[in-house]
Amino acid sequence: MNMKVGVVGAGLMGAEIALVFALAGHDVLLNDRDGDSLDRAMARLRTLMEKGVGRGFYNAEDVDPCLSRITATTDLSAFADREIVTEAVFEAMDVKSVVLKTLDEICSEGCIIASNTSTIPISSLAAHVSAERRGRFIGTHYFSPVSRMKLVEVIHGFDTASETVDAVMELMTGIGKTPVRIKDVAGFAVNRMLHMFIIEAVKLVEEGVATPEDLDTACRLGLGHPIGPFALLDAVTSSLSVQAQEIMFDAYGERFRPPPLLKQMVQAGYGGGKGKPGWHSLDWGDNKA
Repeated sequence: MNMKVGVVGAGLMGAEIALVFALAGHDVLLNDRDGDSLDRAMARLRTLMEKGVGRGFYNAEDVDPCLSRITATTDLSAFADREIVTEAVFEAMDVKSVVLKTLDEICSEGCIIASNTSTIPISSLAAHVSAERRGRFIGTHYFSPVSRMKLVEVIHGFDTASETVDAVMELMTGIGKTPVRIKDVAGFAVNRMLHMFIIEAVKLVEEGVATPEDLDTACRLGLGHPIGPFALLDAVTSSLSVQAQEIMFDAYGERFRPPPLLKQMVQAGYGGGKGKPGWHSLDWGDNKA
């Protein structure tokens, strides 16, 4: 059954979350603060699909019908008729809390509100919606790029109703994802494992054991990873990684303290991101033992 879906936040994650729902035939509203952001998001999605046609991921005749199912809007009041809304804004409690409070007031009583947070406990976020809403508040943590990555962590808060969990698990399967139920803890499961790995990789560079390039090669060829830790940092940004590690450091202590070199890279302007300098922009030859 097709649903009325909403996504708040038209960044890389939010836009592709909207896309996977549209690909599954759902009617999607995509919101951001300004029209320019929405225009860029829709242009990115068209480019993504057109490139995907060339690679055999999509059929050319499906591009326009899919994108036509996504309506861009700066008006959150349009979300009043949505059946499920995903919050995909900046990973900070103060930013998310404002969006969640607004959605709680606008959305219908039966609407499920989901957060795409990657690190903040769902029960902590649920404090920013009404007590009546908390049974229909849940975490759906997608992975980048959302259009390709199958996994979704489904996280239930203290008050999330079992019917909400079951409905979201079924919905995730219906849009082509593989959902896994995860306990509500800071960082959930995948990010806790990932950031322990990233922290150790950065420490190996700090100690001069190997260069980022060699460690990426080692992880691809020795561990079978599709991408090495430093290529991943350059793609998703080191600043986002520091932010996630600081949240988990507050929750778990020393094991998640961001390495000094990782913070130094961000402060020096080598945080990565599309078209921006990162780990692979530097010559690490003299840093190798």
